[in-house]
Amino acid sequence: MKNSIVLVFIFFTILGCNKNNENLNSNIEQVDTSSQNAAENTGLKWSEEFNGTTVDTTQWDYKLGASGWGNNELQNYTNGLNTQVADGSLKIIVKKEAEGQKVGDYTSARMTSTQKIKYGHVAIRAKMPNYKGKGIWPALWMLGADIKEIGWPQCGEIDVMEYVSKNPDQVLQTIHSVANNHTNGTQISTDFISLPSIEEEFHIYGLLWKEDKLQFYIDSQDNITLTIDRPEVYNNDNWPFMKEYYFILNIAVGGNLGGEVNDLIFPSVMEVDYVRVYELD
Repeated sequence: MKNSIVLVFIFFTILGCNKNNENLNSNIEQVDTSSQNAAENTGLKWSEEFNGTTVDTTQWDYKLGASGWGNNELQNYTNGLNTQVADGSLKIIVKKEAEGQKVGDYTSARMTSTQKIKYGHVAIRAKMPNYKGKGIWPALWMLGADIKEIGWPQCGEIDVMEYVSKNPDQVLQTIHSVANNHTNGTQISTDFISLPSIEEEFHIYGLLWKEDKLQFYIDSQDNITLTIDRPEVYNNDNWPFMKEYYFILNIAVGGNLGGEVNDLIFPSVMEVDYVRVYELD
């Protein structure tokens, strides 16, 4: 690692995040997200609307297995057994299949997009599972498309939305890189912010992605939750956000962030209305 570069990045990032967080509204304004659909159709680059009756496997792959996924997770990801498409939305369903509390005792889905994007306005409209107790970790996120060549965290990670049921009514938005990631506690994040209707209503989780800036929002671009500027001195270690990424939709069970699992919460269902990418204004 080039420690001097990392230190410079962390210094500028802290300044930027502190400035942003001074204006952060921890109680996100509730807006009617459905009314935005028509207005946002202009400039649409790519979308998945989930309007059919099955997952489009030309658009999505399933990642499989019960490996712990680098975070001590307990679920076994299956090949379509834990997904449904109906009534205009994708349902990812996590189930308890065995006694519980061990790796593989739960099944879920981890879907990755075949579509790759570089820059733009990302909008994902979704509803988290009804609150029943601790143990699940849904996420709507992105990884650098070069992960197979260079690994994580070198590839970069953009968490458009993370939710853990041990912290109900809250949401998290985060980036990870070599310089800033959760393994050493230096990830750049909103931290948990209040969203009281997250389990009851659909919300839009958004990202405005430019070559030199990332901005996260919830429901409306007027509700910017986090702004991250590219450091003055940058490289792939501290700014791996100038290349293609793909989407991941999943629910994990337990794990380093999900924590303790209450076996009475299953089945649990996350719904995704759409994933859209627009041209930036």
